[in-house]
Amino acid sequence: MSAPAAFSDIAKAANDLLNKDFYHNSAANLEVKSKAPNGVTFNVKGKSAHEGPIAGSLEAKYVDQPTGKGPRKRKKQCEHPLRTPPVPSSPAVLEDRFTFIFACSHAPSQRFFLHFMSRIVEHAGMLIIRPHPGLTLTQAWTTANALDTKLELDNNIAKGLKAEILTQYLPAKQSKGAKLNLYFKQPNLHARAFFDLLNGPSANFDAVLGHEGFLVGAEGGYDVQKAAITKYSAAVGYSVPQYSAAITAGNNLTVFSASYYHRVNAQVEAGAKATWDSKTGNSVGLEVASKYRLDPSSFAKAKINDRGVAALAYNVLLRPGVTLGLGASFDTQNLNQAAHKVGASFTFEA
Repeated sequence: MSAPAAFSDIAKAANDLLNKDFYHNSAANLEVKSKAPNGVTFNVKGKSAHEGPIAGSLEAKYVDQPTGKGPRKRKKQCEHPLRTPPVPSSPAVLEDRFTFIFACSHAPSQRFFLHFMSRIVEHAGMLIIRPHPGLTLTQAWTTANALDTKLELDNNIAKGLKAEILTQYLPAKQSKGAKLNLYFKQPNLHARAFFDLLNGPSANFDAVLGHEGFLVGAEGGYDVQKAAITKYSAAVGYSVPQYSAAITAGNNLTVFSASYYHRVNAQVEAGAKATWDSKTGNSVGLEVASKYRLDPSSFAKAKINDRGVAALAYNVLLRPGVTLGLGASFDTQNLNQAAHKVGASFTFEA
């Protein structure tokens, strides 16, 4: 039995239908994906907004996959727990993936700490790391001059536990950020914890219990410095492959939404979402959308909300690795005004 959806994904099917693959939000969007022979994937993104500067990012991602080989024989134990064996200087010891050298330790607490932190040791001015299979390293540089790094450890510490360490550095502002995210999946349980280590510090938690398609989840936030709860939310839902429904109460139980998704058949999908903010009045926002798959390589989408804003989208696979998306939105109540938007998206994948 698989784990239930995360708290933010309880209404994912309806939210994706209403929000994903609509291209009018930006005038032009370009994405290029490629993969190097050593397994490193590169993702270059560029977006031209209708108003404001062009934004973009360059991302590199490395996943350390199992090789199928058994563990290497461990060399002779160190004579002293803090003494590090010499590092071979031959280039032959450097493999395509990161190489990993650690100090020997006999204390269980030291061994656990070294295992968790990937046991980084500096020798002769060289920093060499070999992560265990299941580690993913992602580094990105954006046009906002932000350097983002994400280190993921999946099923390395405990079965079903995934840990993420995220750092951000803004050289122009000398600003730094560090976060720790934990995901724990078990049958009928999906729990997450997000820690902002430098700002606050603060923590956000959520958990979802699932049984035979029924989902119940809750979310909370806590500021350590203020010693106060910053937010809380709740949600219930029911999800099967053909349809799903969810009711969420967010923003400290002041914003309520109900969503529904239905896969009518292999070609047609439909969904709707109603939202009510108890602080703004009695008006309820409504949005409906539908998706129709024209053929195996293309589909069309349409949606409209209670304010009369309609959006259309078309997605086609021109050839393997090349995808084109076209979109437009129209304010049906103000057709004679310049409130309409059009956009295009190109995705190249090698």
